[in-house]
Amino acid sequence: MAAGSYSIILITTLLLASSINLTTCKKTNNVEFIRTSCGFTTYPTLCFNSLSERAGAIQTSPKLLAQTALSVTLDTTRTTSSSMVKLSKVHGMTPREVAAMKDCIEVLSDSVYELQRSLEEMVQPGSKDSRLVMSDIQTWVSSAITDEDTCSEGFKNDPKMKSVVRGKIVNVAHLTSNALALINSYASLSR
Repeated sequence: MAAGSYSIILITTLLLASSINLTTCKKTNNVEFIRTSCGFTTYPTLCFNSLSERAGAIQTSPKLLAQTALSVTLDTTRTTSSSMVKLSKVHGMTPREVAAMKDCIEVLSDSVYELQRSLEEMVQPGSKDSRLVMSDIQTWVSSAITDEDTCSEGFKNDPKMKSVVRGKIVNVAHLTSNALALINSYASLSR
């Protein structure tokens, strides 16, 4: 092979290696950004585990991190709400449990609505004052946390049912808490 061919192969190999290293470096930075940001939440391990798979989409953007946390929380809340509807159809519940389950489903529905509204506001560029928008989002997500807490409180007189419901609600409440922490962090940056 001629010397020119070796040079082309060498240059191509070096460019390919540097491209791979740059991609690996970006991914590492994205994951570290999520790990560091999640360190300021109440449930950092859950935060990191729920968001790290989306590191490529989040990159190192506090806004995308908050939006993604909201999106994950909304999806999980919807799934939990559906699960609670199925659980409500179990036979053998006392009238008090049926009423508590109905209330729980209603407040989870409210929580879904509040999270959906928050996500819509974050995603669309608005013509409103950004501080007002962030304040609204923080209020809605806080309300979602209250709704989730209210759900399990309706079962305080039935330890078995409370345990079942709490097992479903706790993950949603923790995700919502983490999303609020990331939203608060983003809001403080955008002031």
